[in-house]
Amino acid sequence: MTGQGRVLIVDDHPVVRRGLRMMLEGETWVTVVLEAATCAEAIRLALTEPVGVVAMDVALPDGDGVEATRRIVQGRPETAVLMLTMADDDEVVSRSLHAGARGYLLKDTDPDVIVDALRTVAGGGLVLGPRVGPRVLADLQRRPMPLPAPFDQLTARERDILRHLAAGEANARIARRFGLSEKTVRNQLSAVFAKLGVSDRVQAALLARDVGL
Repeated sequence: MTGQGRVLIVDDHPVVRRGLRMMLEGETWVTVVLEAATCAEAIRLALTEPVGVVAMDVALPDGDGVEATRRIVQGRPETAVLMLTMADDDEVVSRSLHAGARGYLLKDTDPDVIVDALRTVAGGGLVLGPRVGPRVLADLQRRPMPLPAPFDQLTARERDILRHLAAGEANARIARRFGLSEKTVRNQLSAVFAKLGVSDRVQAALLARDVGL
């Protein structure tokens, strides 16, 4: 049983949970909505239930939603987490993303945008609110976010080759760029396709773009 379409809302305010639940239950891509009010409850549910995406608050009664996110992603790397919080702080944004969150939005964001963001991260995408500061973006460039499975299985060279493939470059050009033979590039791409579970370069490029690679 997979967690696709199963959403976990983590917030200690019942009104917030109820409002988001009402929005999500009207979405065709959502099959089940679960709720948690604490870090402990969120971790327990996420690690025992097949959850596809989590809407995670930062300030929770028994701890830090960022650390809860780290534990969830470590235990269930296929689960996507969107931070949904009032914490408009670059340091919290950076910690969240490096803990494995796939997005960060403030609670005063339009509800329709929040629902769209949850659908995006559930599909492997990345969502950052408009107020995410340039310092955070610069930090992400220096220390790239951990990639979701199965992209985390790729070597650094395989990721580099995949980036250029996704940009539309042919094998010959990629080979020249890295000082490799075309045969080596073909072999590297074959390994990439196998790890990603795809059969051709078009599928690989689409998956790479979905995760912002």
